Amino acid sequence: MTTLAIKNIGILISGNIKQPVLKYDTILVKDGIIEKLGNEEILQGIKCDKVIDAKGTTVSPGLIDSHTHPVLGDFTPRQNTLGYITGALHGGVTTMISAGECHTPGRPKDVEGTKALAVLAHKSSENARPGGVKLHGGALILEKGLEEKDFEELSKQGVWLVGEIGLGSANTPDTAGPMVKWARKNGFKIMMHTGGTSIPGSSTITAQNVIDTDPDIVSHLNGGPTAIPVDEVDKLINDTKYILELVQCGNFKIMKHVANEVCKKDELERVIIGNDSPSGTGIIPLGVLRSVSYIAAESEVSAAQALCFATGNTAKTFGLNVGFIEEGKEADFVIMDAPMGSVGKNSLEALEAGDLPGVSMVIVDGEILVNKSRNTPPPTTKAAID
Repeated sequence: MTTLAIKNIGILISGNIKQPVLKYDTILVKDGIIEKLGNEEILQGIKCDKVIDAKGTTVSPGLIDSHTHPVLGDFTPRQNTLGYITGALHGGVTTMISAGECHTPGRPKDVEGTKALAVLAHKSSENARPGGVKLHGGALILEKGLEEKDFEELSKQGVWLVGEIGLGSANTPDTAGPMVKWARKNGFKIMMHTGGTSIPGSSTITAQNVIDTDPDIVSHLNGGPTAIPVDEVDKLINDTKYILELVQCGNFKIMKHVANEVCKKDELERVIIGNDSPSGTGIIPLGVLRSVSYIAAESEVSAAQALCFATGNTAKTFGLNVGFIEEGKEADFVIMDAPMGSVGKNSLEALEAGDLPGVSMVIVDGEILVNKSRNTPPPTTKAAID
């Protein structure tokens, strides 16, 4: 049994949007699972293999990128880049969710091909974590001709995601609507592109298209990258209960509007954050953290709540055992502080000032994968191994 402790935590982010900050200062981890939360007394009599002193800084659940377009491994031909998932890890991302492997060279668009791609990508990411990140790959791209039996077959192979509707030929309520029902019956989570076209071959999708198709998640409500008009955004906020995704590679004016509107409605649990990268906008390793910072600085949402958008809200949406600092959850953490030179006295104040926090450690399943972020500014105070 491997035991890890994190002590002397200054701010502990729960991931729970209803109670974003916990009063504990110590976490005990056994075999990659959170065993106990409390004060340092919980470590009495426990022989730990490793003890991390957070030195009064912030510990958050590992960030979850709800929208990525991987291919295989830690390479993307979209921007011809190696190591982009590792780059995201250095920005605090410990879990990524595929919205469809649409950048695969020669992507098959027939029924058997799109199924095969989903199975391959799912099993590849399951067998080998790119950069150490928990990538949930293999999001089925809907193509005309798919039948109910295909979703049953894919479910048996472990595929459980429908990539954002709009990437494939089944991209209207008439063609995709029946498939959504078959997918939901077989336990899939279903995403749908919203807004203008992002790549050749994708399609513009309106609020009514989304409502008539009935997915679980409104992908990039703030545009991917072009957003739908504000009245249509409000229609999806006010007339539905769908999960609303905000992305870095989108429209920032609409991002702020959505954050403020859900705050007014007291429906913060509906918002999740993705990067939508790799894309034409580029590869932004700190994309999720940048979105958290923008929302915290420019909207009515607090920094602690914005961090919950990128952790617990996303985990709950996709049914993952991560994203919360609770007993029994997988021990994925980001330890961070205000960056050197920030006006903020801690990570939350820095985020609300519009700064990116300095990440000092990233931990996945109780193992330290990053001991010094190569991408964030240096933290004012760095956690250390006792």
